[in-house]
Amino acid sequence: MPTVVGPKGQIVIEKAIRDRLGVVPGALAVQRLVEDHVEVYFVPPPHRRSLRGALAGLIRRSLPAEAWQQARDRAWREAVSGQPAGDSPHDARHD
Repeated sequence: MPTVVGPKGQIVIEKAIRDRLGVVPGALAVQRLVEDHVEVYFVPPPHRRSLRGALAGLIRRSLPAEAWQQARDRAWREAVSGQPAGDSPHDARHD
């Protein structure tokens, strides 16, 4: 449906289009001139939602509370070395 361009060049993006593209207030609209038309891309604003539980479906095992420090230390060693620590007796492995 055509819309009228406002006095400052504004246009209204139809609600159905906003909904389909997930455009929300605060999104960044990036415009690009392509030959005889304009393309607009939307970048969502930073979210403020919690990511707690986002990986819950991917967790295959858990550690008892007292083993967390060993697990963190092992993860740091692996990150620094660039390779998994292997099956050393010092590794915290809990299945």
